[in-house]
Amino acid sequence: MEEILRSTDPVLISCAQALLKAEGIEAVLFDQHSSAIEGSIGAIPRRLMTLREDAAAARQLLREAGLLDGGGRER
Repeated sequence: MEEILRSTDPVLISCAQALLKAEGIEAVLFDQHSSAIEGSIGAIPRRLMTLREDAAAARQLLREAGLLDGGGRER
């Protein structure tokens, strides 16, 4: 598994998941339970992970959608 997005923004993560699913790229959300336990302060970012062989295509898709900058960080 390889991280393609890390964010405390649940809307951004949801959007990224929907885009990836629409393109047939399976993504798994890590740290969801830790983030929920800490409450609403948003201190623990969630990580969106894909298989290593899908990571480049996933990043490209998220860049084209304006969700990642050129360096692979969230906008």
